[in-house]
Amino acid sequence: MKLLSAVVPCYNEEGNVADFYTEFMKNEAFFREKDVELELWYIDDGSKDATAAEVKKLIQKDSRVHLLSFSRNFGKEAAIYAGLEKAGGDYVVFLDADLQDPPAILPEMYGYIEQGYDSVATRRVTRKGEPVIRSFFARMFYKIMRRISTTEIVDGARDYRLMTRQVVEALLSLKEYNRFTKGMFGWVGFETKWLEYDNIERKKGETKWSFWKLFIYSMEGITSFSTAPLAFASFMGVLFCLAAFALIIFTIVRKALFGDPTSGWPSLVCIISLISGVQLFCLGILGQYLAKTYMEVKNRPIYLIKEEI
Repeated sequence: MKLLSAVVPCYNEEGNVADFYTEFMKNEAFFREKDVELELWYIDDGSKDATAAEVKKLIQKDSRVHLLSFSRNFGKEAAIYAGLEKAGGDYVVFLDADLQDPPAILPEMYGYIEQGYDSVATRRVTRKGEPVIRSFFARMFYKIMRRISTTEIVDGARDYRLMTRQVVEALLSLKEYNRFTKGMFGWVGFETKWLEYDNIERKKGETKWSFWKLFIYSMEGITSFSTAPLAFASFMGVLFCLAAFALIIFTIVRKALFGDPTSGWPSLVCIISLISGVQLFCLGILGQYLAKTYMEVKNRPIYLIKEEI
């Protein structure tokens, strides 16, 4: 029999652990007919609540359930990578514990794998239930990424994805500390089938993704899969050098023709402020890439394990 490993990152999801298990195991009969066994890896990302305790209750009832707890909160990207390392299945699927990734469509996803696809990915076609401003900036992020990056990142893409072992090994070969999994999926390639569904709100609890965290995450994606911001900084430097040269010529000509009036101090202050702001902005772009290099050369582990069952 083949094995399908489900990786479920969790952070303060004690109210959803048991419900997710129930929904996921509704697929058991389907996969038994396909001669596929199931296993569940709950990756506890340093939760402050009783998430780990709830998973342990499931382990006592079902030996196919496993728990990996981090020593602290390392983030969802680290949890996904840990799940990749621990999952031993012929197929691996990522799902969120809050049931926004419906386990009910897993049989359909597996059907496409049987047809020869290397992975089956999902995307939301609506953002019902999300704040309007948050949805707007999310769509803007994907539009920007499509323009500045050669890596395909699909609008509304979820981490909910079923993959063959070949795709899993390809993802494991990417060892970088600064991880942006949505981009990594596109970077490794392979033939992917996309499934669409309407947005599903959380079953219990509150989202852990604030607007600020999403903004930082988007910056991670841009700097991980595009050097366009560096090119923009270089372009701005050349542009302002040309503007300064033209201004020097203009000043010399005006001095020769009209003398040297003392008017123009407000405009001069505005110009200096503008150029200074652009310089600091470009330095900030360079700083982002330098910071990523700094974190990579430290070669710190992506996560630390507190407990494994």
